[in-house]
Amino acid sequence: MSPIWVFGYGSLIWNPGFAYDDRVVGFVRDYRRVFYQGSTDHRGTPQFPGRTVTLEHQPGATCWGVAYRIKEEDEEIALEYLEVREKQYDEKVYLDLYTDSSPKVPAVENVMVYFATSNKKNNQNYLGPAPLEEMTRQIYLAQGPSGPNKEYVFKLEDALHKLGVVDQHVQELANALREYSDTELSK
Repeated sequence: MSPIWVFGYGSLIWNPGFAYDDRVVGFVRDYRRVFYQGSTDHRGTPQFPGRTVTLEHQPGATCWGVAYRIKEEDEEIALEYLEVREKQYDEKVYLDLYTDSSPKVPAVENVMVYFATSNKKNNQNYLGPAPLEEMTRQIYLAQGPSGPNKEYVFKLEDALHKLGVVDQHVQELANALREYSDTELSK
């Protein structure tokens, strides 16, 4: 049986939370990272959901993150943990992971990716796109058991920078949050 690889493109980048025996920085093709998934269990509440990332299909796009190979003896525990942690993501897809040193041939094939679809019947927490100002306000104010939603954005920004990646959507939101913070504090 071949090992299970899990691709992290959000908080899994800086906080996988499970044992793994290999870690590869890379990207998946034809998807982009977007703050379209509502979080009512980690970075928000059912009354005031936060926003976390999911992937949106976009031909030609790339989404950088980290793939983790789960140790065979840890697979059951790791997968149980991920099913609870990622429970608001309604689909798992298997994508190929590419790296700088292997941009044309997958470095790892069939990496498992937790994915939040826009199907409101299966994913009641999908929020979808919104104007930057609206997303900024929601993220700035939202807080859940895992902490403030804005902390998630800043940790993601930092984790991506440590990988040498600038994600325009993440950067835009992080900058807007800093500006919103300054504006709100000066009132």
